[in-house]
Amino acid sequence: MTERYVWDLQEVDETQVAVVGGKGAHLGGLSRIEGIRVPGGFCVTTDAFQRIMAEAPSLDDRLDQLSRLNPDDREAIRMLSAEIRRTIEGIAVPGDLAAAITRALAQLGEQAACAVRSSATAEDLPTASFAGQQDTYLNVVGPTAILQHVSRCWASLFTERAVTYRQRNGIDHRTVHMAVVVQRMVFPHAAGILFTADPVTGNRKVATVDAGFGLGEALVSGLVNPDVFKVRHGEVVAKAIAAKQRAVHALPTGGTQEVAIDPQRQEQPALTDAQVVRLVRLGRRIEAHFGRPQDIEWCLVDGGFQIVQSRPITTLFPIPETGDQENHVYVSVGHGQMMTDPMKPLGLSMWQLTAMVPMHTAGGRLFVDVTRRLASPASRAGLLDAMGRGDPLIRDALETVLDRDDFVPSLPDAGPGRPPAGGASAPIETDPAIVTELIERSQVSIAALERDIRTKTGPALFDFLLEAFEEHKRVLSDPLSMQAIMAGMEATWWLNDTLQEWLDEKNAADTLTLSAPDNVTSEMGLALLDVADVIRPHSEVVAFLQGVEYIEDKGFLDELAKLTGGTEARDAIEAYLDRYGMRCVGEIDITRPRWRERPTTLVPVILDNVRNFEPGAAERRFEQGRQKAQKKEQDVLSRLRALPDGDRKADEAKRMIDRVRTFIGYREYPKYGIVSRYFVYKQALLEEAERLVQAGVLPEKEDIFYLTFQELHDVVRSHQVDGRLIQPRKDAFRSYHALTPPRVLTSDGEAVTGAYRRDDVPADALIGLPVSAGTVEGRARVVLDIAEADLEAGDILVTTFTDPSWSPLFVGIAGLVTEVGGQMTHGAVIAREYGLPAVVGVEQATRLIRDGQRIRVHGTDGYVEILS
Repeated sequence: MTERYVWDLQEVDETQVAVVGGKGAHLGGLSRIEGIRVPGGFCVTTDAFQRIMAEAPSLDDRLDQLSRLNPDDREAIRMLSAEIRRTIEGIAVPGDLAAAITRALAQLGEQAACAVRSSATAEDLPTASFAGQQDTYLNVVGPTAILQHVSRCWASLFTERAVTYRQRNGIDHRTVHMAVVVQRMVFPHAAGILFTADPVTGNRKVATVDAGFGLGEALVSGLVNPDVFKVRHGEVVAKAIAAKQRAVHALPTGGTQEVAIDPQRQEQPALTDAQVVRLVRLGRRIEAHFGRPQDIEWCLVDGGFQIVQSRPITTLFPIPETGDQENHVYVSVGHGQMMTDPMKPLGLSMWQLTAMVPMHTAGGRLFVDVTRRLASPASRAGLLDAMGRGDPLIRDALETVLDRDDFVPSLPDAGPGRPPAGGASAPIETDPAIVTELIERSQVSIAALERDIRTKTGPALFDFLLEAFEEHKRVLSDPLSMQAIMAGMEATWWLNDTLQEWLDEKNAADTLTLSAPDNVTSEMGLALLDVADVIRPHSEVVAFLQGVEYIEDKGFLDELAKLTGGTEARDAIEAYLDRYGMRCVGEIDITRPRWRERPTTLVPVILDNVRNFEPGAAERRFEQGRQKAQKKEQDVLSRLRALPDGDRKADEAKRMIDRVRTFIGYREYPKYGIVSRYFVYKQALLEEAERLVQAGVLPEKEDIFYLTFQELHDVVRSHQVDGRLIQPRKDAFRSYHALTPPRVLTSDGEAVTGAYRRDDVPADALIGLPVSAGTVEGRARVVLDIAEADLEAGDILVTTFTDPSWSPLFVGIAGLVTEVGGQMTHGAVIAREYGLPAVVGVEQATRLIRDGQRIRVHGTDGYVEILS
């Protein structure tokens, strides 16, 4: 088949991205929607681009060089991409190709003014918009100029920003081709952008229109502030009219220029309200055609609207699918579980199958629908109280939604039913034997799981697992376990509230819980100090570990045993992995690599411990904490006795201190139990995956992570997999990393963030939640990946979230700041255990605090100051 270099816009639609690029395909699709006007024109296809690339063999080597560059090496990218652009622009357009373009141009009118626009095959995609990555040229007149600008568009595939964007998004330069759209130029009275969903809040029911005079370039380039209109249900609900001092107009001879706007016109709206509503109606039609919210460029010409571009809005957080038209309010599970990264499909479905409440998925994250509990006044107060204790921002966001007129319907109170979750449970004795018994129960249940799963394979394994999930939930909902957790938390709240009232002392429980017994997560951090003690005397082992990132995980422990002192080192690490190897960062996602699977993850932390601590540090740390807590107890009790009615107050406080020390450590155990079971499930599923690979059903084991549990069950039963399923899931998972999950999300798509309503902190401080008392000043280390942590004694760890797997780092730092967390989340509990001043729930902390800055953490009052 001979290449076809030119297609009329009317001939193409959105299925032809490979031929005419994203912009061309969308414009073709738009031109087919009834009532939508698109300026006439044609596309120069990707075949033409590939032919041009083939004209210069030297481009091949340069693309190789480019793909090897680090995305952060700005200078090298700038030089090499400029070289590639010069080469492309220097290639003469072959005669037959030039003739095809000139013929198409004659249809528009040879001297017609045109817009010449880049249209790459990797732009305007549902998951990456590439907005502004390539070039557009306006008001180009005559065949010679058009051909020259088509060459420039081809070359703009290699602008520095486009190259960097592709490298950061893992897109191979060779897989992206460039088409060019040539359209009849329109000379608008006004132009701008229409978002069919609010790009700031995500609300799908609110459209936003930005408008200015003249060509839209003035807005896109930031030359003027636009008028902004918000439209909901067919009426303008808000508008802000800007003083528009300048506009961009086309010149008769070609090109554009900035012009000043007559002062009388500057304050006039660029569109009337009626025009705005009409435009949004067109936008809704376009949105319905493409099936998702759109970012649309429009022009107003002779009183009618013409559409010059439409692309998906890629920054919106998806909405859980419910299949009904009711209003829903969703709360993020990740913020409570200290894991806001996206999860793979198997991870999501396993958590759903083992969770105590129904969960919905969106954007690779889990959400709980709290609409019914908010709707009934009886359960509403309990829910808001529980959420507020965990994360005040969630509570504030829920109250914001409740303040909206009628978003949440008011239901009558249900009759006597089960008590609201988080409500009072029957009290239990303050008896350490209860915790011992609960831990034993959990261990017996996990040992039975490990024993019974060994013989199960194929469909029988999945039947077994469905029963195991019921046992999993039974252990989690054990009434005694719930009572023990609540006893520890309620005693903490009582001490904090009551001692503030009686002694005017904030967060007293933070010191009283130091080195509490039976805390499996804090023991895990101290145990790694003991591992460092075994390794520290052996210089050969230390040197080996310093170079270990180049070694395969599989062979690392065997290699270790060959060195002097290596056997002891290996045995110490093995023993640690036997106890804690099922843990990892983001451990609620079963697909994440566990420490047992990737033991090299622990090496940087072990080396920090070798460097920053003296032998015996673990025992000393624990003992110092215990003594501090004891001293605090004596101090609190003696001050209480000096008060009126002091003996009663001291007795009551003593009873609560004993209670909190008995039960608060157990708070961490159920999660340890969940993750222990998860590792058993995972190993069995991976063995099943290995059999599927051997049988040629799947290309690789890890592909099972992109199937839900039910889908995997079906594959094992039928020995067939839909090969088209896995790659789109991988692409979607990658795209979810760019999304920030909201704490609260509505079915309108609105992400509600919530705010700390406080006026007791310095003006420029970063506000958060005080979870571990004390004040500390030090160097901020912003760490997003535990494997890259390089901490010195006295550093303050700043990160997005910390789940239990981060606790080995806590032994070596002086303070903690996280973006996510609450009073009782793991990071807070362990920070208190170790006596680290900590502030959690600090919005955007990892962006606002720079690595290496000096900061002061006010753990008692809940704010952070940036000092340098």
